[in-house]
Amino acid sequence: MTDRKIRQISALLIEVYNGIMQVEDKYLRTTQFRDITVKEVHTIDAITMYDYKTTTAVARQLRLSPGTVTASIDKLVRKGYVVRLQSKDDQRVIRLGLTRRGRLIYRAHQSFHRQMTESFLNGMDPEQVDIIEHSLLNLQTFLQIADEKGDSNEND
Repeated sequence: MTDRKIRQISALLIEVYNGIMQVEDKYLRTTQFRDITVKEVHTIDAITMYDYKTTTAVARQLRLSPGTVTASIDKLVRKGYVVRLQSKDDQRVIRLGLTRRGRLIYRAHQSFHRQMTESFLNGMDPEQVDIIEHSLLNLQTFLQIADEKGDSNEND
């Protein structure tokens, strides 16, 4: 692959990432969820409607520090999107759940991502979809390795 092609694809990745963030933000401003940021929506997405995760589990998924996620969760609790629940098994453990409002934004965000993905894959044959999936898995692996290297550099 040529250096020029790599630069073009790199620029496209950056443009697509920024575009997704901008469109998500614009979408939020047109809904009843004007009081929430895209980063907070991604925190809600990591909490999910189905699991009662701990703050540490959410932080790990978002690749953020527990302190950063705790601050975001505090805001989401104040805004009425998230609740803290004491674990029935171990009262020292606090789990996170979504309120009715939190579940509404979770579903809306999932719907947005589904529409975006369907639009992205529209008109592709199964082989092309497999290539896209393989490429995204390569990118995900790169990001995980880079993240782990960053963690080990912080601990030095």
